[in-house]
Amino acid sequence: MHFLERLRGKQTAESSAPAALIVGLGNPGRDYAGNRHNVGWQVADHFVSSRSWRFTKRHNDALIALGRIGEVRVVVAKPQTFMNLSGRAVQPLARFYKVPPERMLVIYDDLDLPFGTIRLREKGGAGGHNGMQSIIERMGGGDFPRLRMGIGRPPGRMDAADYVLRDFDAGERVELPDVLDRAAKAIETFVAEGIGAAMNIHNRTAGNASL
Repeated sequence: MHFLERLRGKQTAESSAPAALIVGLGNPGRDYAGNRHNVGWQVADHFVSSRSWRFTKRHNDALIALGRIGEVRVVVAKPQTFMNLSGRAVQPLARFYKVPPERMLVIYDDLDLPFGTIRLREKGGAGGHNGMQSIIERMGGGDFPRLRMGIGRPPGRMDAADYVLRDFDAGERVELPDVLDRAAKAIETFVAEGIGAAMNIHNRTAGNASL
């Protein structure tokens, strides 16, 4: 039996409002902080600071911030493994905090979406993203929500691996605060109302007109 199936089976009356686990993907280390590949971390940092929460714990290879939105306990995690080992941190966290798959939101960079576009999905595959592939393998499937952060395609013949490990350019950095704000609002909707409502609202907002 896959981990997803086991966890669904453990939900009881006391978990009628299960915790939400918000995971921002990135690479640890100062050299990676401003990289496009670390936009998941940047969203997590922005969301936490916007609510005056703090990353104060380290648990299962991740930095953790805890808070509440209404009656829902919210766990925000930044895995401290490198990107391609993200599942090593995420799967134990979901188990420890008793978070069912539908209450976990993974945030990561996406080359196939233009910069400034955010897109929520209820489930799916890895789409070539190593961090997501690691999580899917450890969770036993991709049946969990995700928030894709568009970073656009590399210019000219630049290798995609080089592109994602470069910092956002000056023009993108000007727009980035608005993108992070929209992502934080999408997280709030997900926590309070679920992935369906979040998709209906935030996949159609400014920056997502082509979706």
